[in-house]
Amino acid sequence: MSAAKYDDQNVFAKILRGELPSHKIYEDDKTLVIMDIMPRGDGHILVIPKAPSRNILDIETDDLNAVMATVQKMAHTVIKAFGADGTTIQQFSEPAGGQVVFHTHVHVIPRFEGISLKPHTGEMADNDLLAGHAEKIRKALAAR
Repeated sequence: MSAAKYDDQNVFAKILRGELPSHKIYEDDKTLVIMDIMPRGDGHILVIPKAPSRNILDIETDDLNAVMATVQKMAHTVIKAFGADGTTIQQFSEPAGGQVVFHTHVHVIPRFEGISLKPHTGEMADNDLLAGHAEKIRKALAAR
């Protein structure tokens, strides 16, 4: 279990409460899928649990299972939506592990042979581009 406490003022908690906007892709009773606003590739999405947890070190097992089921569904979906060759799935826990936002989340990034991930610059992507990618993923999900 993580020694640090969950902070309910993190950006994903605010998105879950409707206090911040997001490009929502998919939602069920335990998870929410949104576009990453600083994508490392086209179609980069985030799967987050609705229940509060800081990361994989303190998430309840049922919530983790729900997150991973959604990750698998979305991996198939982004491959279909973008004609990708595969995916990169990433989860970072605690600062030493590269975590920046302290609400459990899993990155799902469509990947293409011979194309590297973009560097994480900290700059937000164009909103219209994110909206277009979100719509493309939602259409692929509906056709699944």
